[in-house]
Amino acid sequence: MAVKTFELEQVLIYRREMEKLRKQEFAVAKQVLEQANEELKREEELVELLSAEYRRCQQDIGCIDDMRLYLDFFSRKREEIKQYGERIEELDLVMNEKRSDLMEASKDKKVLESLKEKKAVEFRQVIATKERNFLDELSIQKKDKAT
Repeated sequence: MAVKTFELEQVLIYRREMEKLRKQEFAVAKQVLEQANEELKREEELVELLSAEYRRCQQDIGCIDDMRLYLDFFSRKREEIKQYGERIEELDLVMNEKRSDLMEASKDKKVLESLKEKKAVEFRQVIATKERNFLDELSIQKKDKAT
């Protein structure tokens, strides 16, 4: 049986590569977001731990300067945590954008794969019709020779 090449094979190959690239970009964005979430969680746990220590040692702190150091530290940590939260929101937007890009690339690839399959089915149908016609012609010729 003859093999027909798909006219848009190069485009399909390109779309597959783009989908693969988009998958990698999405995976990297997701990993960066997860790392940022882990960093935020560690910072929050550290603040909670130090806050508990501060409450425990609050009676022992004798001077206002020591208290001010603790309070400045907590204030700075709250600001850092706020910045982590903002960074996470940005990274979440980037990840969602990468997810959309990946979905779009997947759709583009699937459209071409579907078209390729449709063309292959059509080609097989044309070949089958030609084979049937050929066999019909052979049987008619044999019948004519027999009579």
